[in-house]
Amino acid sequence: MTLRIKHAFRVGAAVAVAALLTACGTPQKPLYQWAGYQNSVYQYFKTNGTAPGDQITQLEAQLIKNKAANEATPPGLHGHLALLYAKVGNDDAARAHLEAERALFPESAAYVDFLLKKPSEKTAAAAAAPAKAASGV
Repeated sequence: MTLRIKHAFRVGAAVAVAALLTACGTPQKPLYQWAGYQNSVYQYFKTNGTAPGDQITQLEAQLIKNKAANEATPPGLHGHLALLYAKVGNDDAARAHLEAERALFPESAAYVDFLLKKPSEKTAAAAAAPAKAASGV
C-alpha cells in the first residue's frame, strides 16, 4: 500500500511541476496595447510640442489598430490626443477624446471634468476680443 501512495505522490508532484513550468513559459498578453503611444508622448515633450498634426495621425491610427485587434487602449492616450487637438484648435475633437478618456478610465473623471470646465484658448480669445474692442486696446 505504501508503494502505491509513494508512486501516486511522485506522479502528482511531476504533474504539478510540469503545470507550473508550462504556466511560467507562456507569456501573458499585456493588459493594454501601448504600440507607439509612449514614444509619441516622449517625442511631444522632446520637441516642445511642435508638429502635433503628425502625432494626431499616429495616435488615431493606433486607436483604429487597437479597435480592429480588439485590444485595450492604454490610459492617457485619449487624454494626450485631446491635448493635441486643443493645440491645433479642434475643440470638438479635444472634448470627444476627454470624454472617451473619462468613460474608459473613471478614475480620471475629476481631472477630465476640471479640464472640460476650463475654457479653450479659442473660446477665451473669442471672449476677450469684444472686451479689447470696447476698451480701445
